[in-house]
Amino acid sequence: MSSFLYFILPALGGYTLTSVYLLRNPLILHRKKRTAFHCTHISHRGGSGERIESTMEAFTHAVEQGTQMLELDCHLTHDGHVVVSHDENLQRQTGHDVTISSLNLQDLPLYKEKLEVTFYAGRYSSGADRKFALLEDVFRKFPEMPVSIEIKENNSQLIEKVSNLVKTYNREDITVWASVNSRIMKRCRTVNDSMPYSFTVNRGVLLLLLYYSGLLPFVPLGESLLQFYLPSIINRTFIPEVRILRNRLVICLLEKVTMRKSLFNHLAARGIQVHLFVCNKDEDIKSAFDVGATGVMTDYPTVLSSYLHRNRRQD
Repeated sequence: MSSFLYFILPALGGYTLTSVYLLRNPLILHRKKRTAFHCTHISHRGGSGERIESTMEAFTHAVEQGTQMLELDCHLTHDGHVVVSHDENLQRQTGHDVTISSLNLQDLPLYKEKLEVTFYAGRYSSGADRKFALLEDVFRKFPEMPVSIEIKENNSQLIEKVSNLVKTYNREDITVWASVNSRIMKRCRTVNDSMPYSFTVNRGVLLLLLYYSGLLPFVPLGESLLQFYLPSIINRTFIPEVRILRNRLVICLLEKVTMRKSLFNHLAARGIQVHLFVCNKDEDIKSAFDVGATGVMTDYPTVLSSYLHRNRRQD
């Protein structure tokens, strides 16, 4: 036993020291990623707290307030148009219990006149524009604006049409594949592997396991972005559908495990941007940057711009 410890303890010590050193100096082993954009200010659903979410008015307002990236979701209508919408079922957004995939573009209902902000319970947004936007319209109006597109359904036709639009408007370097589902992400990357992409849930869990085991500095990563909840907002401004996330002890544990500044600094040093969401108050924005986020996603682009201006964080 003593001879075993004689060899194993120095080996473990050497491994630990090497891992810690490379965690802080990742460019010894890895080439830094060079994305065509670096975004500090990201507008969630186009800034759904200040205008009705995902409308052209919302996107236009967010850009006017200085946002550096638009975050949105896409679905496919029955007649094959790529529509910007967070939900496939339109009950929450329009009051009509119908799905986008069951309707032709011309038959889509209007958004409600006032729409509750998902990540700020009790707050509502409104605006003159209540029409669903087409992804093509967003690309056409904002040709140089980085866009993060979350794909929520494993629909090959949708993914191919999104990819074709990205290629048509020559924006593969500034449009991001995003999905929580690894199977969907695999299909997205199979269709178009020229676009940068973000971590899925499974890949995020693996990232944490690599970090806590000390293996992360030795492992190559294909992703260009990590987009994740700021845990402190859960159960305060957003009541999640997943029951376990309504437990404050679970949220506290999630925060302790995931909000690791050394992890985020390591990713940033490797050129992987870390975007925390959805931060709608100054204290949440500050918490995100303090823990090492390179960018913040918000429903209130004016609030975030004001914070960045006061704190000189805008690039």
